[in-house]
Amino acid sequence: MIQVRDLRVDYDDVCAVRDLTLEIPPGEVYGLIGPNGAGKTTTLRALVGLKDSTYGDILLNGVDLLLNREEAVRAVGFMPDSAPIYEDLTVYEYLDLFASSYLIPKDQRRATIEKHLELVDLTEKRTAMTAGLSRGMRQRLLLAKTLLPEPKIALLDEPASGVDPYGRILLKNILRQLGAEGKTVLISSHILTELSDFCTSVGIMEKGRLVVSGRVAEVAAQVLGQLEVQIEVLEGEEMCAQVLGHNLHVKETRREGSLFLVNFDGNEMDASDLLGALVRSNVRVASFGRRQAGLEEVFLKVGAKEVS
Repeated sequence: MIQVRDLRVDYDDVCAVRDLTLEIPPGEVYGLIGPNGAGKTTTLRALVGLKDSTYGDILLNGVDLLLNREEAVRAVGFMPDSAPIYEDLTVYEYLDLFASSYLIPKDQRRATIEKHLELVDLTEKRTAMTAGLSRGMRQRLLLAKTLLPEPKIALLDEPASGVDPYGRILLKNILRQLGAEGKTVLISSHILTELSDFCTSVGIMEKGRLVVSGRVAEVAAQVLGQLEVQIEVLEGEEMCAQVLGHNLHVKETRREGSLFLVNFDGNEMDASDLLGALVRSNVRVASFGRRQAGLEEVFLKVGAKEVS
């Protein structure tokens, strides 16, 4: 678990993180979103003790970072953005070096290393020199190194930077697995497409402030307001338009061929009533449901612009 209260981090006369309060429970995969310079990396570095905070409280797995840094960070795996790799080692030797530094017992190291090589799909590269790895493979190697000691908390700064599509799919599955295992995962990024499919919660940062935070659906509802219903019609498009036009909860309708996108200010029961009205009017509905708002939409609505 990560617990942060009133965190402020200054660089000389620049406030990089301002009064940040956040709690991420076990099993949560939390995406920290923001443009470059929003304070994401500084937040992660403060959480792992690499940057001193000006004031505020940080508890990692219940241990106060300021009072007992060594014990607090023992539960944390931190993957920084663009970390260097020792290029005179093989992939296996690199992981073996860190397994030793993590004090993994010698009789368990080989099994631990092989497990994590398989996790990031680098088993066939175990004897390759790290200098010859692609950017994406280096990122996967760094992720394996970060997860070697089985940390209860994983802090990942831009882990998909430079990773190819296969690597992104692999990363997505690994993060989902970590959440299912009850780990606490905090991942920062400005590339929203890599977060949409696996984050259970998100927070949006701007100019050092956490602007909005919560479960993905809750944040979308808070930021975007009205429910948007997506209706796909097989037959009866004109009748569908008429039914929508007479429904008091329908505020705006956008039509894309046989697809109707409806801004709807009613609740789930009202939406069910709308579906019933369409069926009674002989509209053949192929699909009817809430449209999932993308993180890009939420992000831009909040006001941040520098997003991929």
